[in-house]
Amino acid sequence: MLIPFDDYPVHQTALPLAHAGDGHPDQYDRFWFNGYDENMYFAVALGLYPNRGIIDAAFSVVHDGVQRSVFASGRIPLDRTQTRIGPISIEIVEPMRVARIVVTAPEHGLVADLTATARTSAYEEPRQTRHAGTVMIMDVTRATQLVTWSGTLSSGGTDIPMGAPAYGTKDRSWGIRGVGDPAPAAPRNVPPQLCFFWAPLNFPDRCLHYLRFEDAHGVPWSETAAVLPVLGDAAPVFGAETGIRRLDGVHHKIRWAPGLRRSESATIVLGPGETVELEPIRTFRMKGVGYLHPTWGHGKWHGELAVGAESHQCADLDVLAFDTIHVQQVMRATWGDRTGLGVLEQVVIGPYAPGGLTELLDGARARTTGP
Repeated sequence: MLIPFDDYPVHQTALPLAHAGDGHPDQYDRFWFNGYDENMYFAVALGLYPNRGIIDAAFSVVHDGVQRSVFASGRIPLDRTQTRIGPISIEIVEPMRVARIVVTAPEHGLVADLTATARTSAYEEPRQTRHAGTVMIMDVTRATQLVTWSGTLSSGGTDIPMGAPAYGTKDRSWGIRGVGDPAPAAPRNVPPQLCFFWAPLNFPDRCLHYLRFEDAHGVPWSETAAVLPVLGDAAPVFGAETGIRRLDGVHHKIRWAPGLRRSESATIVLGPGETVELEPIRTFRMKGVGYLHPTWGHGKWHGELAVGAESHQCADLDVLAFDTIHVQQVMRATWGDRTGLGVLEQVVIGPYAPGGLTELLDGARARTTGP
């Protein structure tokens, strides 16, 4: 089946572009953005699942102690350039340089018209491939950029001024990852386990990107760190001349909030005597854009078009519930004499002994350790 993109010379196989991968039901292609300043945080996610025939999106804001979200889901458009569903749209104005987010859900208290402008070139993280026995559970490529935001944002009928600057991240990922309802299969003979740390950080003269996946024993199976130059006028956003400098031997130290799976502070160790100190400002629960959400999880069929919303007082959330343990924390960052702002994403599911979390693994709140 042909789509408009087939007119471009971008084919990877003999198949038309509408046919994704090898037909794996968990094939996905996702846009993900966040934005933040000292007073607010927002995120938007839009995913396409070509072998499930589904597109979904969500937009969520944390401001004045409230996290407010709107969700949309429906049938995937044949034309993949139509990256919109319900009240949420993402427009690529200039690839890897400018994107526009529009949200028109006043009945759910969310309205936005936001433009993300690249602050760094795109950074290709190492391919993330993981099996459970013989079953492929993850095979993902992600391109990460740091951005600045401009535009208008309203939550709960209140206009939220954008900081000067308002920083953020653009995350484009694609491949295979657990989405939608799982196919019938024999139960796994080991508990589900995921430990993920991700820290894109903005500083005045440069940016830092750090990622690490760990197994249940704290051993990394994928990791990367890089310094990303801030773009100058007409600087390239992709290719070999971006000036990105990869770092080796980088690791982290997280001081966990007592009894919780999120930090009360953290350190990224770049080398002997060189660290980045992270101090949390606020916490965003990723369920607000579908991650671990019991109803609006990614890639689930809700009908030809479905729109929903929810609003929570952040202080009232059950912070040990499974759907709230995947978080991003807005962080005040200190790197030598540089001060900056960024996020530290943390999700720890299932067994994980290092880092002071052992006390959670066998506790009465066992639902924090798996779906």
